[in-house]
Amino acid sequence: MKSVSQKRWTIFCKNKPAVICLWFLLVILILSLLSPILANDKPLIVKYDDHFYMPIVQNLTDEQLGGNLPTAADYTDSFTREQIQQHGWQLTAPIPYTAQTIDYFATQPFPIAPSQKHWLGTDDQGRDLLARILYALRLNLIFGILLTLVASFIGFCIGAVQGYFGGKTDLAIGRFIEIWGSLPQLFILIILAGFLKLNFWTLLLILVLFSWPNLTSVVRAEFLRTRGLDYVRAAKAMGASDISIMFRHILPNALIATTTYLPFILSGAIVALSALDFLGLGLPPGTPSLGEIIREAKENLNAPWIGFSVFIIMTLLLAALLLIGDGVRTAFDPHTKEDK
Repeated sequence: MKSVSQKRWTIFCKNKPAVICLWFLLVILILSLLSPILANDKPLIVKYDDHFYMPIVQNLTDEQLGGNLPTAADYTDSFTREQIQQHGWQLTAPIPYTAQTIDYFATQPFPIAPSQKHWLGTDDQGRDLLARILYALRLNLIFGILLTLVASFIGFCIGAVQGYFGGKTDLAIGRFIEIWGSLPQLFILIILAGFLKLNFWTLLLILVLFSWPNLTSVVRAEFLRTRGLDYVRAAKAMGASDISIMFRHILPNALIATTTYLPFILSGAIVALSALDFLGLGLPPGTPSLGEIIREAKENLNAPWIGFSVFIIMTLLLAALLLIGDGVRTAFDPHTKEDK
């Protein structure tokens, strides 16, 4: 006999679009996390006079590589490259640019169309578009995952308290959520941006404050439904505490309903950050993010490769999340039967 978890996994695996999208998302996540290795203007490894260095984590000076200056080595300089070739070798990244590297040796005006040197072209400042998309995916995915986890945890706890205790507690929290949800999020962000220096963590905190109610209604309904069942009443009769009943007995059942919403919350978090960056209310200017690349595409209509690149990656990413969420929801649906 298969366990419930095995049956759900079997049902999910039979959903081919969801499985393909899950693999696609994992590949994108791994590649984005490896962006400092895949896209970097510093060599990954340098052998110089029988000594090995890792410039991506070590700061080498020009003097250490045969120069005369005590400043940081410039690996794009022809003299530095020649010195390394004469005294050893170097292993460079597949994409020899970071998200902020400007191609000062370009022979064409910016933005540059896709070529062998820049596979997806450059933006209007001469920064490699493929490198910026890699770093932007890393930032957006990490931001979305953190926002989803923190906001879902807070919303789950509040919904659990609201549904388990019910009565006046349920009424008070429900009225608070209605008032909190009616606050104009965009106007508050505009006000905060006026006197706060928004960065990754402050923006994450602000969006968490407005994102946690997403799961409260679902968790509340599950706890309201479950708290009157026989096994919960038996646990109360045996003297179990409210915390023990909530997290040991009701929590596993409530997680079934809430897990199906996580991919949709993640996609919403990515869209929210991209929209704020596009409007100039998000991360500081110059930060590689999908929203800023979209804004660059709008400002450079004569460079359609910028818009096409970010449109394709955003479409594939959000479509993959939605299909994964649909597959998870189908697998957790009690009315879905496993094909024999």
